[in-house]
Amino acid sequence: MDLIFAEATPPGRGGVSVIRLSGDGARAAAESLVGPMPQARRSYFRDLTEGGEPVDQVLALWFAAGASFTGEEVAELHLHGAPVVARRVAVALQNLGARVADAGEFTRRAFLNGRMDLAEIEGLGDLLAAETESQRKLALRAAGGEMARRAEAWRDLLIEAGALVEVTVDFADEDVPDEVPPRVFDIVTDLVRQIQRELDGFGAAERVRQGFEVAIIGPPNAGKSSLMNSLARRDVAIVSEVAGTTRDVIEVRMDLQGLAVTLLDTAGIREAGDTVEAVGIARARGRAEAADLRIHLSPTAEPVAGMWQDEDLLVQSKADLAASCPGLAISAVSGEGLDQLMQAVFEILSNRSSNAGLVSHERQNAELRDAKSSLDEVYDAPVELIAESLRRANAALDRLLGRIDAEDYLDRIFSSFCIGK
Repeated sequence: MDLIFAEATPPGRGGVSVIRLSGDGARAAAESLVGPMPQARRSYFRDLTEGGEPVDQVLALWFAAGASFTGEEVAELHLHGAPVVARRVAVALQNLGARVADAGEFTRRAFLNGRMDLAEIEGLGDLLAAETESQRKLALRAAGGEMARRAEAWRDLLIEAGALVEVTVDFADEDVPDEVPPRVFDIVTDLVRQIQRELDGFGAAERVRQGFEVAIIGPPNAGKSSLMNSLARRDVAIVSEVAGTTRDVIEVRMDLQGLAVTLLDTAGIREAGDTVEAVGIARARGRAEAADLRIHLSPTAEPVAGMWQDEDLLVQSKADLAASCPGLAISAVSGEGLDQLMQAVFEILSNRSSNAGLVSHERQNAELRDAKSSLDEVYDAPVELIAESLRRANAALDRLLGRIDAEDYLDRIFSSFCIGK
């Protein structure tokens, strides 16, 4: 592949700017600027020059092919963090025949060179985008190859089962039983159980990755916008005594004890006074119904008609003006009850995320569903179709990781059985 480079640190002024090169000739290109490169995985302090003119003093590193992030020759130049220095070095590298990398091209090369699988790449992308501790932990498990290791273990079992079935089909004689060994069905049953557990945890994992939505709903002038401003700790919604002020859904994203949560301030639910308000109320209903949790807020602590769902929270607003507050009550003015409300929200969402599995992307979920569907066909199928079902399940796991390999069955057959003696 051709030589690419990119600034690995965010552009702009900073203490250090890192420029990374990858591809054939990475070491030679770096050496033309800084002189002899150090041994692999060691660093040298060097003067960087172009055409005999000093440009910067840098830290230079080199990674051999097969032992780098991309699997290719990789060189890194750690510059001082002035944007003008990074621009000057970029021009020098282009003059040497390197080109600016496309978005994600380093990771793409890592995949093409077998350094990462698709599940790891998706986890890496999630890790780069993580905003909360729960997102970081989930992404790190995927980026660290946990899904790959689990899929490989499943794949090994499938290969074992497939080898046993193939022997029954292709090598039936007095030395090999002509019935499917019970071990095949034991393997399939165990795999179905494990895969179903991951499928069951998909919804929770996806919500952890994308974040939960919590809608604040109630009648006009219930204090929804005041609550939103108090929780956001800034004025994000207009507060007015005029009913129907909020016409659209206002969103605030927050970190709730490690969970990513988006609060939704919605239009007051009532009979609309005009067309614009009607649109706002329709949007409020739609977003609230699709949200993960609803806070029903009103001075009388009554749920919004037709919108109550399991685990929703019923909250009395304007507690500072009420004579008594028997249940959960808050005041956006005094701050009363806000901590208790958010703790209740956290406990509900935390409980829902407790069974999150590794699968957090719909692509991964679809491949596991295909694998399980193929395995479900095994129990009542003739031996020839069992072999095909196992192959399809194996292919789904290969697609999960981004690779296809259909030759392992023969390897397992010849290593496990004395055939061809």
